[in-house]
Amino acid sequence: MKKKNYIKNILVVATLGIAILFFINISLAANTAKVNVETANLRESADSNSKILEQLSLNEEVEILEKTGDWYKVEARNITGFLRQDLLTVNGEVTEDNNTETTTTETTNTEGEQTTNQNQDANTTDTEENKENVKKVTENTKLKIVPSINATDIIEVKQDEQVTIIETMNDWVCIQVGTTKGWIRGDKLKSVEEKTEEPTKTNPEENKPVAETVIKTAYVSETTVNLRKEANTTSEVVAKLSLNTKVDVYSEENGWSKVKANDKEGYVSTSLLSNKKKEVETTSRGATTPRKKETETKKEETNTPTAPVSGKGSTVVETAKKYIGYPYVYGASGPSSFDCSGFTSYVFKLHGVTLSRTAKGQYKNGTAVSRSNLQPGDLIMFGPSASGINHVGIYIGGGQIVHAANKTRGVTIDTINSGYYNKNYVGARRVI
Repeated sequence: MKKKNYIKNILVVATLGIAILFFINISLAANTAKVNVETANLRESADSNSKILEQLSLNEEVEILEKTGDWYKVEARNITGFLRQDLLTVNGEVTEDNNTETTTTETTNTEGEQTTNQNQDANTTDTEENKENVKKVTENTKLKIVPSINATDIIEVKQDEQVTIIETMNDWVCIQVGTTKGWIRGDKLKSVEEKTEEPTKTNPEENKPVAETVIKTAYVSETTVNLRKEANTTSEVVAKLSLNTKVDVYSEENGWSKVKANDKEGYVSTSLLSNKKKEVETTSRGATTPRKKETETKKEETNTPTAPVSGKGSTVVETAKKYIGYPYVYGASGPSSFDCSGFTSYVFKLHGVTLSRTAKGQYKNGTAVSRSNLQPGDLIMFGPSASGINHVGIYIGGGQIVHAANKTRGVTIDTINSGYYNKNYVGARRVI
């Protein structure tokens, strides 16, 4: 009898064990998820300041291993790492592991617009590793919002100012200065002990900056022209130049000329200069105007939005299409790779239009356009809301955009009338 009871107990335990394994397998099988944003950073630990192991693309499937606070530990592309939970659409329920603590929450994940909220332990002591993360700046340098030379400046970091390294991406380093975080070139940093080399004291003439070369002489071709501090129509006006003022031209790029006139330097729209003086006629009150009638209507661009030039939007589209197939690289703005706002700013710069560097910033450029009035060349923004814009593309007509989509697909064409882009459409801007 005892032997029978013993065998019976073994069978019951075995049955329960098989049942538990069965339900565990069902639960694990259900623990998959898909990326729900254009680009999501797979990090080394559940901390938005940790190393980026890989960038995952929209709708890419991952296997969830466990949940830790606001983060999931996942496996994707045979790499194990961590993703913030709001970047994923999860299939099934995931049991939270309460034994692991996280210290940082990443509040957005776009191609160049990233914000972190870091909770620091007041009792943390300095370690050798923390000391290695403290560097000095070798010279006065602008801190960038994303890792790109053309990105928006945040603040200027002074020479020999100490900063803390947050993370590294290629040749760029994310640093923290006080409460401000931003990107700087790695070659602009040195260890705290390292000294900046002082120039050898030789002939003082050798340390003088090399003067720029005048490439030609030109003349103002309109009655009044703005000499601006930088090469864009929103820049500060340094001086107003009158008709036939002689200027020395140092360079010409993207529709602007760097010039010097009346001992003042700045930028003038190249279209407002000519190689020779204009003939003028004197009015009864003594004022002078250009004699040729066709020049009377020629005006410099202003901040006031105007109707687009016929056909120019299509020209922008043709330029954009030439880059289809080029790779997506976070923080890149051309010419061989791009992120989404880097792509739009690069294409429009080729046509003499300067845009803000980020998708959210570009939503403030130009004038608003209704969805029913879209034209080729319009910028279209996407995101959960106007305050959360995280993607931008160029409308090409027929309900389609050309854009730098993500690391998997690069520069490509997509429809905005269905799927992700239809659901996350925020608005459009006309900048030409």
